Amino acid sequence: MTDSRGIEIHDFAKVLTEALPYIREFHGHRIVVKYGGAAMVGEDLKGQFARDIVLLKLVGMCPLVVHGGGPQIGEFLSRLNIETRFVDGMRVTDAETMDVVQMVLGGLVNKEIVSAISAMGGRAVGISGKDGDTIRATRLRVVKASPELAAEEIIDIGHVGEVSKINPRLLLALIEDDFIPVIAPIGTGDGGESYNINADLVAAAIASELAASKLILVTDTPGILDDSGEPMQSATPQAVQGLIAQGVIAGGMLPKARCALDAIEKGVPSAHIIDGRVPHALLLEVFTNAGVGTLIRAC
Repeated sequence: MTDSRGIEIHDFAKVLTEALPYIREFHGHRIVVKYGGAAMVGEDLKGQFARDIVLLKLVGMCPLVVHGGGPQIGEFLSRLNIETRFVDGMRVTDAETMDVVQMVLGGLVNKEIVSAISAMGGRAVGISGKDGDTIRATRLRVVKASPELAAEEIIDIGHVGEVSKINPRLLLALIEDDFIPVIAPIGTGDGGESYNINADLVAAAIASELAASKLILVTDTPGILDDSGEPMQSATPQAVQGLIAQGVIAGGMLPKARCALDAIEKGVPSAHIIDGRVPHALLLEVFTNAGVGTLIRAC
């Protein structure tokens, strides 16, 4: 039997039935979602992501969104004729560049996500890590070693930081008041200076601090690939560490895998690396058995 759009009614019912135990299990639980990649660029995917977040909230979960914005930052720097340089994949961020980062991440991108969630009927509040002293940061040290150097070389990449502490007070207040927090990954140093922080690192730190039940990293890949190049539906932390040691997990997946492992080590029960190019990837990962990425679960 089909409805007027040709949808198989029994398939639709099967999906709802499959979702029920997950809705029951994670009702009232916190889920931290790192939002980035193609899902932040394609108009259809952006709308679907916002709808997915609202649905998670409506069925009783407590989603928090941490977002990136590298392409948007690059576009604005280009408009302003500010040169962009990268070291080991990280943007060198001087004071002028940091001003643009704060404007784009904390303003343009953050508020666009808030507006998208609001358009779908959700109640979102956008903050940066500087608000409420939520994210304390220290300067990230980039160390390079090579046979040609007698000693390790420390490279200054400016206002790029790493999380030193998460103050959960503001986030907890927003959750308690039934809002969906949307967080730009900007932190504050001890001297009041601003730092741009990798959004995966921020999401993992927030998930750990808030005792979230899930950390979900939205990426542009089908998840972690095994040593034969096939996507892994699930993996243990030990298996992921083994793939890192073998060099199978490398490049852009390496920091994501390490963030997932760090969150699990600090008490988050499961971490998911999912393919944000798949329509409604978030719902498929949370509410179906198969999912659309790799689930890493503590043993």
